[in-house]
Amino acid sequence: MSIALGAALEYQSLKSAEPRFLNNVPEALDRPVRWVHSSEVLDIAPLLSGGELLLSGGQALAGVTTERQADYVRELAARGIAALALETGPALPEVPAHMLETAEAAGLPVIELRHVVPFVGVMQEINSLLVSESVEHLQRGDQASHAMAAELAHGGGLDQLLAVLSERTGASARLVSPSGLTLGAAGSFEDAASVTTVDVPVRGVLAARLELHMPDDGDGGLARVAGERSVDILGLALLQRMPPGLKELAGIELMRAINAGGQHWQLQQLGPASGFPAQGAVAAVVIRSTGAGHLRPAVDALLRHCVPHSASYANNAELIALAALGEGIATRHALMEALEGLEVPTGSLVAVGPLGSGIVQAPWTLAEARRALDLAPAGKGVVDADTLAVELLAQEALDPAMREGFVHRQLGAVVEHDRLKKSQLMRTLAVWLDTGCNTAQAARELHLERQSLHHRLQRIFELCGGDPRGNGRLAALHLATKLARV
Repeated sequence: MSIALGAALEYQSLKSAEPRFLNNVPEALDRPVRWVHSSEVLDIAPLLSGGELLLSGGQALAGVTTERQADYVRELAARGIAALALETGPALPEVPAHMLETAEAAGLPVIELRHVVPFVGVMQEINSLLVSESVEHLQRGDQASHAMAAELAHGGGLDQLLAVLSERTGASARLVSPSGLTLGAAGSFEDAASVTTVDVPVRGVLAARLELHMPDDGDGGLARVAGERSVDILGLALLQRMPPGLKELAGIELMRAINAGGQHWQLQQLGPASGFPAQGAVAAVVIRSTGAGHLRPAVDALLRHCVPHSASYANNAELIALAALGEGIATRHALMEALEGLEVPTGSLVAVGPLGSGIVQAPWTLAEARRALDLAPAGKGVVDADTLAVELLAQEALDPAMREGFVHRQLGAVVEHDRLKKSQLMRTLAVWLDTGCNTAQAARELHLERQSLHHRLQRIFELCGGDPRGNGRLAALHLATKLARV
């Protein structure tokens, strides 16, 4: 569950710090706070899942470079946290202006806490409320689904099931097919202030979308939980009403087999049965997101537009898809560009696997896409497994000691400089090499002035034995930066 950021700031444990916003982010007060967390660790972003109000005393920030301060707020914004609250005092008298500008550009509200407050007390007060509310919603959601199950067992249809759900949540309920046809409804839809939608799959395929229309005084959190709890019951009712065809079932089984690394003969049989060609280039797409099920209609529409044949499957917080690439590399490139424009929830991760030859290589391209997601840097857009081919190979073929030894021999002085000075030389070198030693492009990607990048490169060259473009070490250093990522 969550509360609005403005409401969180009114709790006494936090209000006594006299919080105030230091930058201008639209509708900051309405941002949902899912949890309150405190940390002085600068690399905290990968451990967050979005919606957190992060409290910090600022001690660690005060001792790092301006570039690291900017990276810190960019990383937090990329994770989708609700806001960053910094305690000003002897360690951090004021929040640096460049840091506030970076945060505002990234859409991250920064709050100053002008008095010292016990962070433990803040977390206990607000988080205990969030936990209690979550437990209550889960209990009431389970009660609603149990009542719907009893109604279904006594022969109730979709309208009767939705009437039970509407009565338990106070929301008007409507079940709509993917094409927009109303399959069932209960309640009045005239005075709805907000709408909560939940996908209802049947055997892994989107069969309908549940809409819960809430009045002004309704509990949107309860509607969301009860709707999600009712998905299986509604799916059973839909299955009784319109069982899937053989082709649709074959498509479901095909994606399940690919996900499980099925045998070649199995994939060659299921592919044609589902309308997916057994031969030709293929590539997998993996999307990890809390809204994976909700993304499926948009992803399916995107695939239909970009590739001749496709299949998809939603499983927990992951959506996987297989695309038949009629023109191979060119079609894959177009698919990558289309996915870059796909609207996904904050914190979602998207990857495209390498080209596979025929449907028998579908499990391989899927596995490579997943591994690429694990290796990709935080905040990256659509991850291309082909750009991580060296890292993927090294992870599979080289043991950790061998990788670490190679990195130490090639770039040990640079790594040590970053550790002692809290600099970003390794990242700078990696970006510069990845851009083909294009200084202008690297400066843009690092958000640096070209002169600043030149100064960094000069220091790197001093540490690693000269400009690698002139001494034959370019490939070795590039390989070392990639192994360091692994």
